[in-house]
Amino acid sequence: MRFQVNGRGVDAEPRAGQCLRTLLRENGRVEVKKGCDAGDCGACSVLVDGLPVHSCIYPAQRIEGRAVTTVSGLGTVDDLHPVQQSFVDNFGFQCGFCTAGMVVTGSTLEPGQLEDLPRLMKGNLCRCTGYRSVRQSIEDGVRRHHDCASAGGRPCPAPSVEPGADPDASVGRSVHPPAAKRVVTGTEPYTFDISMAGTLILRVLPSPHAHARIRRIDVSAAVDLDGVVLVLTHENSPTFRFSTARHENRIDDPDDTRILDDVLRFTGQRVAAVVAVNATIAEEACRRILVDYEVLPAVFDPEQARTAGAPVLHPGLTGADRVLDASRNLIAAVHEGIGGDVDSALAASEVTVSGTWRTQRVSHAQLETHGAIGHLDDRGRLVIRTSTQVPFLVRDELCLILGLEPDMVRVYSARVGGGFGGKQEILTEDLVALAVLRTGKPVAYEMSRYEEFTRTTVRHPFRTRVELGAGRKGALTAIKVEVLSDTGAYGNHSIGVMFHGCAESISLYNCPVKRVDAEVVYTNNVPSGAFRGYGLGQVILAIESALDELAVELDIDPFELRRINAVKDGDPLLVFHPEQDADLAYGSYGLDQCLDLAQDALRRGNGVECPAGEEWRVGEGMAAALIATMAPGGHISKTTVRLKPDGRYLIGVGTAEFGNGTTTVHTQIVSTVLGTAVDRIDMINSDTDGAEYDTGAFASSGTTVAGKALHVAATSLRSVILTTAAALARVPVSSCVLEADQVLADGRPVTFAAIIGAAPVAFRDGDSLVARGNEFGDLRSLSFNVQAFRVAVDVRTGEVRILQSVQAVDAGRVLNPEQCRGQVEGGTAQAIGSSLYEEVHIEADGSVGNPVFRTYRVPQMADIPVTEVYFADTVDTLGPFGAKSMSESPYNPVAPALGNAIRRAVGRRPYATPFSRDRVWRLLQDEDGPPA
Repeated sequence: MRFQVNGRGVDAEPRAGQCLRTLLRENGRVEVKKGCDAGDCGACSVLVDGLPVHSCIYPAQRIEGRAVTTVSGLGTVDDLHPVQQSFVDNFGFQCGFCTAGMVVTGSTLEPGQLEDLPRLMKGNLCRCTGYRSVRQSIEDGVRRHHDCASAGGRPCPAPSVEPGADPDASVGRSVHPPAAKRVVTGTEPYTFDISMAGTLILRVLPSPHAHARIRRIDVSAAVDLDGVVLVLTHENSPTFRFSTARHENRIDDPDDTRILDDVLRFTGQRVAAVVAVNATIAEEACRRILVDYEVLPAVFDPEQARTAGAPVLHPGLTGADRVLDASRNLIAAVHEGIGGDVDSALAASEVTVSGTWRTQRVSHAQLETHGAIGHLDDRGRLVIRTSTQVPFLVRDELCLILGLEPDMVRVYSARVGGGFGGKQEILTEDLVALAVLRTGKPVAYEMSRYEEFTRTTVRHPFRTRVELGAGRKGALTAIKVEVLSDTGAYGNHSIGVMFHGCAESISLYNCPVKRVDAEVVYTNNVPSGAFRGYGLGQVILAIESALDELAVELDIDPFELRRINAVKDGDPLLVFHPEQDADLAYGSYGLDQCLDLAQDALRRGNGVECPAGEEWRVGEGMAAALIATMAPGGHISKTTVRLKPDGRYLIGVGTAEFGNGTTTVHTQIVSTVLGTAVDRIDMINSDTDGAEYDTGAFASSGTTVAGKALHVAATSLRSVILTTAAALARVPVSSCVLEADQVLADGRPVTFAAIIGAAPVAFRDGDSLVARGNEFGDLRSLSFNVQAFRVAVDVRTGEVRILQSVQAVDAGRVLNPEQCRGQVEGGTAQAIGSSLYEEVHIEADGSVGNPVFRTYRVPQMADIPVTEVYFADTVDTLGPFGAKSMSESPYNPVAPALGNAIRRAVGRRPYATPFSRDRVWRLLQDEDGPPA
């Protein structure tokens, strides 16, 4: 079969049933991504004879004689297509995994179609941006392309300033990501965008039962299949127990997991793994494995799980494994308070409100699925390339599991296609590492979208009851919170999510009496894990909804009620301890500004009218949130900045880039300190060979931890450069000016080569000058967010339409305004999805009922409104250049603000997310009569 790809002829013979996506990738077109293999996400979009198609469902046999254009065929890094250039100019991506498909589809549009853009782009999903920047990129790019074509086909002019070449790329400016042009042309590599000769493929046999013991497993038929190299079961795998969750302190989580276990605790859990020469053989071998299961009683309700007589999931675990009471499936609990008896305080309060809120399981739905590729290098070291947020923590745990020394293991990630906490786990690396060590050959395991839904992790579902007491003027007198968290079959992140969820959500408000009763339990559901907000969103929903109900009861403006009760600058942050956490500090305070900014925006409105008709009701709602700027218990980054004789700098930092924007901000920090352009800075990141150490990219630590460490390293290097130049020229340091390619010492040039040769030995490394910077997370600052909505609700159908969305944030000094705006928009959009649409459904047998994008409702462009983003004017004393984190926190206040707006619109409060149309409709059928 012969066809064309990007203007070049290709000869290939598709396999029976093969799709175009895999055929293209097998022929080197790795810019065509895999997001779903079901025609739902659009990451694989290409043009076939000029028409956009989802190549994952386009039969490869149909391609004979046709012309295929991928994103790389539209333009190159040196000659971008106008739509590609527009995605660069408008910051139209974050992780970038969806961008190739977005660009391809957008490139086919005409200006007259842009009014219908949300419908035309419904087949392309983005999980990161919130779509505003994507929409703007397509609109501007299509118009520009049309204008250029209309002008006689002359080339479009290049942008006035090339990304990265601006000599003033200092912090505070919207500098483009260093990888921008590579992302929009599909040439920036992700985990599986490499080719390694002889790579074996790993596939997993899943458990059909929610709870079972393996009596006997027969792999002989699988082993005998030609092309099978290795079959792994619990009988030939390490028995070392660990947690898939990764933290700086590995004992933050219970040790309850084995690579392969003879007891299976959720539907979809690994039973065995097959390594074969290709995927077809590996999958067939999995089907040939015979397993005799002893089916055990299962428990799916967390309330039932902690009662006497419930099936016990991990009967052998004890406190030494970080499990509080295995006989009750209880991993951890807190039963503490401050200020005396909370029930007495509630009874003495002039006004009380209460309610119980429930949050659902939510999928991270990052478009790049989990996966890893492993091999042995020339030194015999185990090398793992993986889609992880935490390469150093993965390396260290693999060493423990497999009995290896750290210097014999390298773990690194390329650009990661989305994370949101879901890649703060070991979910593929352990199997791949074991298979590489057993076979001595390269091994790859890339999860399917089905596996992503059924074998990875979800957001912890919470049941949260809140009782509030207050005086008639609104001052809180008592807060009582009861939390039950369902961690699923394994306890990864269970303890931290429970404690974190109950911390900042409650400490935001001053109150003399507080009480928290919280427990997290095992069930036979799919495991829960780290998810954006890390438990705060679940509890904040209940706290902020109860506060809104209190505002209704007292007839007090909800913004004013927060002003009355929220902590002020310097107030102790009391949860259930008598003293403030020693590592929390007010590096700056901007909550007051956030409340004003959001309230003023609502008052101004945005010109969007309520739909016509008597069936629509309009309401406004708001909510506030506080979050610490890094994880508790220490978050470490050890970085290097290296000067070369030609004036180029090399950054060594362990943080992964997965749409969090750290690569951009890190280069900005270094360029600002060293007075150079960002295109003169190279970076080795997310590689255990490229930096000394980094806890990882989670808890919004990329700026406040790794960025701070880089600031220290760059400042140290600057000092050495100037001091050495001054000594060589025999002038005061104050007379020296650091330039891009030299130092001017009292007006006389001193070369970098001379400075490197004369610098103190401690800073010299070959032909380079090296400085180091460390950050240990000893002090954490506080960020604040206020979300506000104006919504319309159709009382006939339960449909909720967002008319206005506003978020005001205290991010300290904003180092890159467009990137930070994108983080806020993306977090808000993801939270809108989990507030209105998304839910992982668990069937009666414990299986996931909607394990594909077709039935799991990731919001499309048409679903997400533009969120107005406002920045408080603060400068943090702890963060680099006064910055604070702003990746996780935008997610947290969205659900309560939406719930409060719905309640104000229809007079009844929803108590369970998502606030989907069917749930709101049922809420409106209450027998008490029509809504207010």
